[in-house]
Amino acid sequence: MKKLDILITGVGGQGNILASDIIGEVAIAAAYDIKKTDTLGMAQRGGSVISHIRIARNVHSPLIRVGEVDILLGFEKLEAARWCHYLKKDRVAIINNQAIPPLAVSLGKEKYPDDSEIAGMLKQRTKNFYLIDGTTRALDLGNIRTLNTLMLGCLSHFLDFEVKLWQEVISQHLKANVRRLNLKAFALGRKEFQNVPL
Repeated sequence: MKKLDILITGVGGQGNILASDIIGEVAIAAAYDIKKTDTLGMAQRGGSVISHIRIARNVHSPLIRVGEVDILLGFEKLEAARWCHYLKKDRVAIINNQAIPPLAVSLGKEKYPDDSEIAGMLKQRTKNFYLIDGTTRALDLGNIRTLNTLMLGCLSHFLDFEVKLWQEVISQHLKANVRRLNLKAFALGRKEFQNVPL
């Protein structure tokens, strides 16, 4: 792997920052350089949260330029659509099919776009986008907070890092009482993409 630029989008409370920390530590454990930066917009109130993660043998800047993202990992579908112009043409977008209306929508000032509008925005950038029912899968596991590790499982399919490394780093970041469930969520995310070509 020469270099990989990943953008994670979502809203406060979905575990974006922990996910970006885990990706970074997995890359370091695999002997890569990594730079990352997180931007929180009123994260506690469901505001936008964006993480830039750059992985290579040598990385000089944490910010990814528009049109240079290799993988867009969207924890909420409108946030993914809003940032899809950062995606390199025909690269990969993995998007949780969950709608969390922003404040302007909740106040009735704007309308949340329907699925066809969101899909249309994504199709302008790539044919390789995958909408997954991550929130439903996490709820089926019994804990919505496993969404981020489930999404990491999906992402890991496209990254050349050993599964064992992912499992070790995830385990280090989580308390014992939720460790096993999150590792199960990670495995479920990987299973979701087992038949997706690289």
